[in-house]
Amino acid sequence: MTQFPPYVGLGGRAWFYGYRSFCGLVLLFLMAPILVIVPLAFNSQPYFTYPIPGFSLRWFEAIWQDTIWLQAIRNSIVVAVASTAISTSLGTLAAIGLMRKDLPGKGLITAILVSPMIVPIIITAVGSYFFYSSVGIANSLTAIILSHAALGTPFVVITVTATMVGFDQSLTRAARNLGASPLYAFRTVTVPLVWPGILSGALFAFATSFDEVVTVLFLGGVEQRTVPRQMWSGVREQLSPTILAVATVLIVISVAMLLTLEFLRRRNARMRGLAD
Repeated sequence: MTQFPPYVGLGGRAWFYGYRSFCGLVLLFLMAPILVIVPLAFNSQPYFTYPIPGFSLRWFEAIWQDTIWLQAIRNSIVVAVASTAISTSLGTLAAIGLMRKDLPGKGLITAILVSPMIVPIIITAVGSYFFYSSVGIANSLTAIILSHAALGTPFVVITVTATMVGFDQSLTRAARNLGASPLYAFRTVTVPLVWPGILSGALFAFATSFDEVVTVLFLGGVEQRTVPRQMWSGVREQLSPTILAVATVLIVISVAMLLTLEFLRRRNARMRGLAD
C-alpha cells in the first residue's frame, strides 16, 4: 500500500489514484487488440467468436505444415538479418562520423540520414521500385534487403549517437598515441563502450525489417513473400486462424525484444552512473 506524507491531503490522494487509474485505462486500450488476438490463436475451431469452445495448438502446427508460410518465414529471416547487418554497419559508422565537431554540413547530413523515418513509407516504396527496376533487381530479395537497410539505418544512427553523447573521445586518442591503428582502436575501444547502443539500433532495424510490408508489396514477387505480406494476403483472400497464430508468435518476439531493449537501457544508464 502506498504511504503518503502527512502533508498530502485527500485531494492529493485522489489525484494520485485517479492519475494512475487513467494511465491504466490508456494501457488497457492500447493492449486490447493484443488481448483479443492471443486467445483466438488457441481456438480449437476456425471461428472468431468468444467464448472459444476449446484450446488447441492446431493453428500453430498449421504454420509448419504450410510451405507458403515456411517460405515466408525463411524470406523474412533472410531479409531481416541481412538488412540489419547492413544498416547496423552503416549506421554505426555514420554516427561515429557525426560526433566529429568539425564535420561540415553536419545538420544536412543528419537530416538526410534520418529522412527515411520522416518520409511516408509509400513514397519510399514507390521511389525504391522505380530505382531498383531501372537497375534490374526489382522483384528480388536483394532489392528488399537494400530498401529495408535504408529504412533501418536511421534507428541505428539515432541510438548510437545517443549512446556516444557521453563517450570520452580521449580514450580513442590515447589508443592512437600508443600505436593502435584507427580500425584497432575502433574495435577495441569504441565498440565495447557503445555496444548497447549498437545492439539497440540493430534490434530496432531488425524489427523494422521484419514488420515492413509496403516496400515488399512493390519490390517482391510471388517467391519473395515475407511474413507480413503473407498475413496481408491472407486477410484479403482467406481469413484463417493461422494468421492469429503467426501474430501471437510475433507478439512474443516483440515482447522479448522490448525486454532486451529495457535491459540494455538500464545497463547503459548504470554504466554512465559509474562513469560519472
